[in-house]
Amino acid sequence: MLDFELEKKWQKALDFFQEQHGPMDVSSILFLIGIQEVGKGFMKLTKDKKLEVIHVGVCTVLESYGYYVFLGKDKDGWPHYENNQKLPALNSDEQQNLLKEAILTYFDNEKIF
Repeated sequence: MLDFELEKKWQKALDFFQEQHGPMDVSSILFLIGIQEVGKGFMKLTKDKKLEVIHVGVCTVLESYGYYVFLGKDKDGWPHYENNQKLPALNSDEQQNLLKEAILTYFDNEKIF
């Protein structure tokens, strides 16, 4: 089921990011969040490290929903999270909507737009 209010807010967020970064999707915004949370500035990343950055983004946005708990940063400054609550069984569209909502909540808390 399409949540029109969520999609309207999501499109506003996409417009904001696309002005600065070009075409964006959920994964690319999670990557930006992960980079921000890692806080290291420009880094040359392998494909595996890019996936780790996206994972940091996922953990970060789902933390406010109680799914992850921030444990701290390791000696290299990378944030670590612990799964605190089992994620619900969701189909692909429901997963995307949960992540979109969580991303919007994250940026609403950060007062980005």
